Amino acid sequence: MNGYATSDRDAVTAAPGGLLDLLKVAAVVLDAGGHIALWSPEIEQLLGYTPAEALRQRADTLLVAPENRTRGRELFAQVRSGARWAGVFPLRHKDGTDRAVEFRTMRLLDPEGQPHLLGLATDATTVRNVERDLALSHSLVNQTPLGIAVFDNDLRWVGVNPALERMNGVPEEAVLGRRVGEVLPDLDVATIEARMRHVLETGRPLLDQQTIGRTAADVQDRAYSESYHRIEDTDGRVLGLAMAVLDVTERQQAAAEVAQARQHLSVIADAGVRIGTTLDLQQTARELADVVVSQLADLAAVDVLESVVAHGTIAPVSGGAPAEFRALAVAAGYPTDAIHAADPVGELATYGSSRIITQCVRSARPVLVERVDAKMMRRIARDARAAQTLHEAGAHSYLAVPLMARGKVLGTLTLYRTVDERAFDDRDRVLASELAARAAICIDNARLYGRERGTALTLQRSLLPAAPAEQEGLDIAARYRPALSEVGGDWYDVLPLGPGRTALVVGDVMGKGVQAAAIMGQLSTATRALARLDLPPAELLRHLDDIAGSLGDAIATCVYAVCDLRRGTCALSSAGHLPPVLAGADGSAKLVDVPGGVPLGVGGVEFGTVEVDLPPGSLLALYTDGLVEKRGEPIDTGLSTLTHLLQNAGPSLQRTSDSLLSALSPEPDDDVALLLVRTRA
Repeated sequence: MNGYATSDRDAVTAAPGGLLDLLKVAAVVLDAGGHIALWSPEIEQLLGYTPAEALRQRADTLLVAPENRTRGRELFAQVRSGARWAGVFPLRHKDGTDRAVEFRTMRLLDPEGQPHLLGLATDATTVRNVERDLALSHSLVNQTPLGIAVFDNDLRWVGVNPALERMNGVPEEAVLGRRVGEVLPDLDVATIEARMRHVLETGRPLLDQQTIGRTAADVQDRAYSESYHRIEDTDGRVLGLAMAVLDVTERQQAAAEVAQARQHLSVIADAGVRIGTTLDLQQTARELADVVVSQLADLAAVDVLESVVAHGTIAPVSGGAPAEFRALAVAAGYPTDAIHAADPVGELATYGSSRIITQCVRSARPVLVERVDAKMMRRIARDARAAQTLHEAGAHSYLAVPLMARGKVLGTLTLYRTVDERAFDDRDRVLASELAARAAICIDNARLYGRERGTALTLQRSLLPAAPAEQEGLDIAARYRPALSEVGGDWYDVLPLGPGRTALVVGDVMGKGVQAAAIMGQLSTATRALARLDLPPAELLRHLDDIAGSLGDAIATCVYAVCDLRRGTCALSSAGHLPPVLAGADGSAKLVDVPGGVPLGVGGVEFGTVEVDLPPGSLLALYTDGLVEKRGEPIDTGLSTLTHLLQNAGPSLQRTSDSLLSALSPEPDDDVALLLVRTRA
């Protein structure tokens, strides 16, 4: 190999190898009489005798123990007669100990034809160690599953082991003397040889270097881990390069699967946080779409059956009947016209029985189309134009997953891949099904809540006066705004008591939903009945307290006021309610200091009454806490703002009511009931 050349001028003479130096081969020559004629420095190192002590001495007398001399003379005679002998024979060291020495012997003739004996000797223990190391190295190299190659300094193959022959798909004799690119052109040859040169030049090994490619033994790319080491002899001369190769394709695939499993768990955990933050049907669908386009798909759509949106009984899709869907959400992971190919959000769409989305809800099973062709796209898209848009956007893989909750199919989650070149696979199907199942529960909860909220809101509105009746000497405006989440039990009422006298009531039942609305209806009805008796405000609240106590756990706050325009006064009593605001025609406004009392239903506490003057042009505002109470703010802030806004109230109470709602509670977390009354001049 060129790696052993000493110079470019002398290509014949090569640098010596290091094996003989390792063995420390010694030479000794005996004459025909068995005397030591020649004595090398190596034999001196081996046995300890100097040339002056050894030369011209009989070898058997100097070097052989008495008990072994007969055998030694026999062997000497055999070699002197022309035979060769090789083996291990014990020789006496100068220190008196015996040393096992391995010999290779032969007869030499001088010019007169006299025989001499040449013995090449080395320490037998050293030979055994070298043999063991070589045998071990040979066994490891030939039996290991690790591919091993040796290259010379010109990066040409010197040898390969059987494992690398199998990896390469090429026998050893076909690679010797050639470079990597000549044998395996489908690998990243430039990178591999750059690594080789780096190791040869620096002497620093490179470990676990990754290469992706294929050899003659492969039909597809595989992953390899390579380690490079420079080979040097005992004197430090560079002999070449060793490369160890391990096929890590399966390891990388396993690692990729573990990473994907972790990613899937992360997506599911993320979905648990991001999906279902509200009980709004459309918001929940948007959250699902946003999660999947950031983690799983390039384009996503959420469609539910029309019966789900209608909050009625969910009608299953069966037989050859078409399916009616309402699009709730569409999302894309990047700006694309493909988003317009989906059904517009909020619109109703009908799909025939042969369409993929209908098949999904009918079978209640996912539909996975790894590669979408033109024919399949027509079964997926809503029409030919949408199919063309999806095709131009690069939609190549499709997955539809049913949204199932409590044993019923609510709709579908539809996924596309466009810029992501990977096709959907079974792992994606499992992940999408898990996300859809979690989201479906949230969607069904939103559906059930929407149905209950609709019932409560219907009941609530039916119990409130459509518009307060006009009263003599009073301008009146009233508003009720339900909470964005759950409907409560807020109410208001205006009750005529007789000439010049009108009762005003605003109340708030603690709790939400149908039960709160029902209790509100009972208390409102009772208030109307008691008002006909023209009871003083405190006495009327005492009777309401008794009635609330009979309704179980019903608790409500309430303020009841009686305006007497003939006297120009207003008497007010409160059952734990927020104080009304009284604004004068001069632009002043203040909270009315009504004895607080306790909420209705607590019982056992008397209610107090306060009477205030009500001159012409006075404005009295009664309201529930949803108007002035905000999360993270003290309620005094809302009361102060309300008072300030009423100081400059305009002539139209209707506009004033709307302005107060917009300023104080544009998106209420709680129901709001507001009643404004102004005395006419």
